[in-house]
Amino acid sequence: MVAQIFADLTPLKVSAPYRRIWFAHGVSNIGQQMASVAVGLQIWELTNSSLMVGLVGLAQLIPLIGFGLYGGSLSDTFDRRTVGLITAIGMWLTSLMLFAQAFMSFDSVGFLYLAVAIQSAFFAVGNPARQAIIPRIVPVELLPAANALGIITWNLGFTLGPLIGGFLIAATGAITAPYLLDVVAFAAVMYAMYRLPKLPSTQSSDASRGWKSVKEGFEFMRGKINLQMTFYQDLIAMVFGMPRALFPAIAALWFGGSTQEIAFTLGLLTAAPALGGLISGIFSGPLGGVRWQGRAIVIAIIVWGASITAFGFSRTLIISLIFLAIAGAADNVSAIFRMTILQAATPDDYRGRLQGVHTVVVAGGPRLGDVEAGVVASLGGEAFSVISGGLACVGLSIGLAAKFKGFLRYDARHPVP
Repeated sequence: MVAQIFADLTPLKVSAPYRRIWFAHGVSNIGQQMASVAVGLQIWELTNSSLMVGLVGLAQLIPLIGFGLYGGSLSDTFDRRTVGLITAIGMWLTSLMLFAQAFMSFDSVGFLYLAVAIQSAFFAVGNPARQAIIPRIVPVELLPAANALGIITWNLGFTLGPLIGGFLIAATGAITAPYLLDVVAFAAVMYAMYRLPKLPSTQSSDASRGWKSVKEGFEFMRGKINLQMTFYQDLIAMVFGMPRALFPAIAALWFGGSTQEIAFTLGLLTAAPALGGLISGIFSGPLGGVRWQGRAIVIAIIVWGASITAFGFSRTLIISLIFLAIAGAADNVSAIFRMTILQAATPDDYRGRLQGVHTVVVAGGPRLGDVEAGVVASLGGEAFSVISGGLACVGLSIGLAAKFKGFLRYDARHPVP
């Protein structure tokens, strides 16, 4: 009974390469989220503008779109280990850039935008390779368990990273420490990618390359409603229901306090959704037996939107954190099934390119959501931005499921793209 309730650890036991990647991404995610909190707070302190904080998302989104799609093509063309290793080194160097500007008190909003844009480009190229590696080192029947474990480390990073980052800023009164720990933590990813076995492309020698290959990936998706719906539903949730860019302003305006108290509150707000996701991941054992995964995704996104809406009405910190945690738990369930459908229903020759699209959607959606939240907040205030976004998420998710009812009948026992 315990094995059915808690997360299945079998992928960690049977695959040493997966175990190293899993651990490395867990450590690096903590560092990345510490740095993310530092960037948001640094820009807020320099500008006192939610819109300017939200524009961090735009700086990340633009390279994500182009490089994410092209990175997926590279992952289907070249050795995925090589692609992953080179991009990991690039991300580590940009983490070093962020530390250097804080250490030298450079205090340039433009430089911060540039640094996160460069890091986003490396992430966009490398993430499709890292995700497409998983089905090559983990048996297909263990993919839901592997994805649940992967998202546990992701949510652990989003939980501990903001908390540690906020605490360090509050304790030291400086922005430098989170950036430094991010530099140290990301070295784990470089080591994990270096230790992987060679993972050459399975494409034939006459397969398309470059942007022609990207085009073929989109052509493959034509008519594949189940794959398309995993992207559409996530975009709805992240573009309209993601209030992350508003957290610095919400911490300052809704809950107040000294600079140190605001930094700590910001860490709590940022960590709460991930904590909910972490808890739902730890107890994700039953998810492996869910057959109608499309229905589960739609229900989870409706819960996400409703919880974000409720958060917009709360002015009590503990209640706000609970609503954010419920939202994060729902998002975690959605992410597990979306990733599983994508991996199980896509042939290996197309996995890199589809993971490229997945990277653009999953990583780009929240960035676009940052921009949307910042723009709406500049027009109607932070509360209006949060509440209207949550309601839009619920309505659009239901409407899309009603239009494409076949997604609700997606059968995990017979994966069909």
